[in-house]
Parts: sequence; structure tokens; C-alpha cells
Amino acid sequence: MRDVVFDTRPGFRPLSLDLHLPAADGAPVIVFVHGGGWRVGSRRMFCPTFAVEDGFPRLTAAGFAVASVDYRLSGEAVFPAPLDDVTAALTWVRARGADHGIDPARIVMWGESAGAHLAALAGLTDGPGVRGVVDWYGPSDLLAFPAPRADEERPTREEALIGGIVAERPEAARLASPALRVHAGAPPFHIAHGTADDAVPFAQSEELHAALVAAGVDAELLRVPGAGHMWRGLEDPDAVLSPALAFARRVVGA
Repeated sequence: MRDVVFDTRPGFRPLSLDLHLPAADGAPVIVFVHGGGWRVGSRRMFCPTFAVEDGFPRLTAAGFAVASVDYRLSGEAVFPAPLDDVTAALTWVRARGADHGIDPARIVMWGESAGAHLAALAGLTDGPGVRGVVDWYGPSDLLAFPAPRADEERPTREEALIGGIVAERPEAARLASPALRVHAGAPPFHIAHGTADDAVPFAQSEELHAALVAAGVDAELLRVPGAGHMWRGLEDPDAVLSPALAFARRVVGA
């Protein structure tokens, strides 16, 4: 089901999701949040380096419904607007999911890159019904992000997200940092990150994982040697898809 409007906000385009349904009714649902540095991308994209069959069809074949959602990009509105939009998508799934054969009590958040950042924040701040979070190489602490290079385009992705220089907006950066918003009641997390990622440092996932473990949260960190951002250099997508799906099945009781 394409172009399902889940929210409208005055002055902005309608926000839509695509609903990918498995064969059986009563399926748990993955709410998928696309990447793109908070400034590009759309709900049609799973992982840019994967073949189509390794994207949403793989998730529905595993017995999950998928609600792939759009959100306002940083050129449209600054944080917390994109998180508000992901939260609105969750509200739609809870309210309308059963109409489409989905079990709205068994939700897994899943995102890649900027989408993983938003999926993590949604899991941490809008917990009811979220059984787990799959975080693929998402930024987790904007205050600890590397300073912009002299030749880097400004504003950076992080600056555009929060509407200013990170060092000058520490409270906004903290609120936009999943690792700094961890709490003992958080849902389980599966975090996967390539060690050769030159866009989001691997240390970002290490920090989030450490914070979750310290809070007593069920959290696992998959270290993928030699893989870059968006899993560049990964020979077999199954190396990251199978562990993520196994985690998702476990947390929804499938």
C-alpha cells in the first residue's frame, strides 16, 4: 500500500508511509525509518547498497509487516520535527494497524544511519508497544561527534538537524542524542556498525551500547569488520540482515 497519509501539519506537505504486508494476518510490524543525513532520502529506500530483494521483501518474507515512513527533512524543519513525525507514524500504526492485519502491540523500530538515530530516539521516548530497536550505524551522541573539517560543507548534517552549531546549542544536541537519553525502561536494542565507517564513527555505536548496558537494558552490538557506511564493502547482506531479523523475531515472540 503506497502513499498512506499518516499525519498532516499546517504549512508542511502531508506525511506518508508505505505499508508492506506479509501473507498472514496478525503480523508484527517493523516501523522503518530511512537514512540520508536527515536532509535527503525517502520511505522508498531501505539500504542504498542492497539489492531490492534484500530490502522490504526480505522483511515481509520473514513474517513482518513493514511501515516505511517519511519525516520532515532538515531543510523543511529542525529537530525535534523529524522525531515528532516518526512518533506520529507510531501513533498511526497503533491506531490503524489492526485494520490492515497488523498486530500493533508488537512493533520493532528499524532504521539506518540518520533513520537509525530517529528510530533509537523513538524507542527511547515513545516506548509503549515498541518491543525492540534495530539501529544500523546511527549517530548517538551529537556532542561527541567529530568537529567539522575545514573543507566540509556547512552547515554540517548535524548542524542542519538542530538548527545551529552543536557547541552553541548543547541542550538541543543533548535532546537529539540517543546515548544521552538512555533509561532503565528502554526496549531491547540490536546495534550493528561497520568498523570502517567514515561517516558515522564506530565509537558512536559503542557509546550507545555502553550506555544501554549500564542502564540494565538488553542490548547487543554487532561489530562488522571492514564495512563502511551503508554497509559498503560488505560482501553478503545476510551477515547483517540475519542477526537483525533474529533479534526482531526474539523481541516480538515470533
